[in-house]
Amino acid sequence: MSAILEQIKENLIKGKANDVKALVDQAIKEDINPGEILNQGLLAGMSIIGERFKKNEVYVPEVLIAARAMKAGMENLKPLLASAGVEPLATVVVGTVKGDLHDIGKNLVCMMLEGAGFKVIDAGINVEPEKLVQLAQENNAAVIGASALLTTTMVNMKNVVESVKSAGLTGKVKVMIGGAPVTQSFADEIGADGYAPDAASAADLARTLAGK
Repeated sequence: MSAILEQIKENLIKGKANDVKALVDQAIKEDINPGEILNQGLLAGMSIIGERFKKNEVYVPEVLIAARAMKAGMENLKPLLASAGVEPLATVVVGTVKGDLHDIGKNLVCMMLEGAGFKVIDAGINVEPEKLVQLAQENNAAVIGASALLTTTMVNMKNVVESVKSAGLTGKVKVMIGGAPVTQSFADEIGADGYAPDAASAADLARTLAGK
């Protein structure tokens, strides 16, 4: 692996956005394959941050800083990935369920998914179940991620599962859920396809659900 990709990875882990951007631009100038810059540089760095986050070795601020560095690196790389035909793993629609206005967890999940190579459609907060399903259909998404921070709103996750069912998308679009009050047994109870205890695990779970 080229030294520059290693540098991109290391600087991304440290959250040095300007350095990551400069190194990505340099790698582009050196005609390094855009897919390699993405996978061995940016995504490799985010993957390490994800692992450390899971083990409580880094916390939310470090993840946010690393994600910002990744965004900076992606700026000039994105158009090249498209023209090189580098496809995202799959598309995931993510939203906080109806009645719930919390977005920090959801935003972290979006970042971790992007850091794992997914295309992410952020539906925002207080989202109707039908809206999540509609976005999944329009964007040919493989997974819907529903988040809730309140016990009073997590019941609306069941409606997301029901909406997928009534749209005839069961099996085609998988539903994963997460958030502070949510548990695996609740996921089983409402018929969700998966539960993730944290943002880094959500990216792993999405990979499994999307069959990647």
